[in-house]
Amino acid sequence: GEMVAAGIRGGGTVVGMSVEDVRAGRTTGSADAGDAGPVLTEATLDDVADIAALAAVRREAYEAAQPQFWRRASDAVDKHVPWLRTQVEDRDVVALVVRSAESLDGFVFASVVGAPPVYDPGGPTGVVDDFAVADPSLWPTVGWDLLAEVKQRLLARGVAQVVVVCGHHDEAKRTALLTAG
Repeated sequence: GEMVAAGIRGGGTVVGMSVEDVRAGRTTGSADAGDAGPVLTEATLDDVADIAALAAVRREAYEAAQPQFWRRASDAVDKHVPWLRTQVEDRDVVALVVRSAESLDGFVFASVVGAPPVYDPGGPTGVVDDFAVADPSLWPTVGWDLLAEVKQRLLARGVAQVVVVCGHHDEAKRTALLTAG
């Protein structure tokens, strides 16, 4: 797979915000509590089944593009659900979702790692390995919003750079990543 490095801009933490508030740079919500529009929140254990289902769809598409590298294990979902649970509960992992009403529009998981000893990027690296949206048309909106928020949270944890894993064939995601910087 190909990795796309994204730069980091400063910012605050946003939890339970409407996507419109995130895009507008607001730090307090303006959306009505009953609004069924997209809402960006921290992932919870209640989100895990939907995250696993969306990730399974993404794995199928990745396997079709590169059958050997992205070959799914026969029990991928059974293995992924417990792993996702540990990631959601791990305070060292940034786990975010965007939902519209009852639908999961997208998710992102990121962790902080040290650079290999032969490189000095100026600090630790934020690695985004699980990052998907429900439909490719959501990359410029939901995908960008998830990326902007995860970058802010990683910056607050002292990372010098963010690396996002992206399959070469995933043009909509790649375009969103390159647009985001």
